[in-house]
Amino acid sequence: MHFKRRDFIKASALASTSILAPNFLNAFTKTRSYRSRSGKILIVVQLSGGNDGLNTVVPYQNDIYYRSRPRLGINKQEVLKLNSDQGLNPVMKSLQSLYDEGLVSIINAVGYPNPDRSHFRSMDIWHTASDSKEYLQTGWLGRYLDHACHNCQQPYHALEIDDSLSLAMKGAERNGFAMSKPQQLRRAANNRFLKAVAQSTHEHEHEQVAYLYKTMIDSQSSAQYLFEQSKVHQAKENYPNTPFGRDLRQIAELITADTDTQVYYVSLTGFDTHANQKNVQARLLQQYADGIRALVKDLKRNDLLKDTLIMTFSEFGRRVQQNASNGTDHGTANNLFLIGEQLQKPGFFNAALDLSSLDDGDLLYQVDFRNIYATILDKWLDSSAPQILKQQFAPLDLL
Repeated sequence: MHFKRRDFIKASALASTSILAPNFLNAFTKTRSYRSRSGKILIVVQLSGGNDGLNTVVPYQNDIYYRSRPRLGINKQEVLKLNSDQGLNPVMKSLQSLYDEGLVSIINAVGYPNPDRSHFRSMDIWHTASDSKEYLQTGWLGRYLDHACHNCQQPYHALEIDDSLSLAMKGAERNGFAMSKPQQLRRAANNRFLKAVAQSTHEHEHEQVAYLYKTMIDSQSSAQYLFEQSKVHQAKENYPNTPFGRDLRQIAELITADTDTQVYYVSLTGFDTHANQKNVQARLLQQYADGIRALVKDLKRNDLLKDTLIMTFSEFGRRVQQNASNGTDHGTANNLFLIGEQLQKPGFFNAALDLSSLDDGDLLYQVDFRNIYATILDKWLDSSAPQILKQQFAPLDLL
């Protein structure tokens, strides 16, 4: 088969979401045996753009908060009160109901030393679990696939609901798999050219082409498997009629169909609220809260919530002081949510933010996000956090 450069590039685009494996001895097996899911499930929800944590979890008794945000602060009477000094944005009634059921842990002031206020760099730090001055090429979940995810030879064992794969899901030897719509992915994987690639002989081809054969077969196999699994179960809950709501519905349907996927990754974008923040953030937070509540109810209905942990994070928070455009600028520490039935400490994990002690107007972090990763890796995914995080971070009493 003659392999033109433009054809190679075209095929590589789909192959890039698949597994990275240098060993080609068994790379071209045309049949796959699929297993049922075993073990715990992790769902990572990324709020992209830097969600304003202070208007998400509101310190409604704090005078500094209201002095700093005369127009942007959430009215004390409107806050959904969770305890004597903190509450949720009023659009998050759906999350409040989960909190009241004991299904939510809120960790305040999560961050890392020497924070970076660039979206791209800070997201890279969260994705790779690196120090702020360290640059890694693999993600924390990708390294989990490399070292600790047993029987995770197939790309679909870690699935991102998107058209491209985040750095968090990329390992040195294995990658997760990116899929926005199962039908669309199946059509892409099964087009005539890609089928010819996968079915051609390869014994005398260059190793680069051999690698492409391998990844194309894995991509086709994963696409077909996920397409079939997507038809097994139809969710009954009322998800928001938004891309994020549809993504969460898809995750619930795949989990309920007993899909052999251990990690799901999904994003809600639009949180870079430098101007006119109040309405923009309210719309996004309601999507988030309503979607998560539907997902949790769906999983609970099918007795799957006990095996599922949902982690929600954003790459950084916002500054305490509102800006001149009725918005907030890039900040540092932020809150993080864990949702599930196996929480050691539902409610607030740590003290409220100290707004009287700031670093040049920014919040000081209390909890390093990598301690949370270590907790999830050790206590939920049954793996070795030091090996994956490349440093020692003590697990927390969260799970």
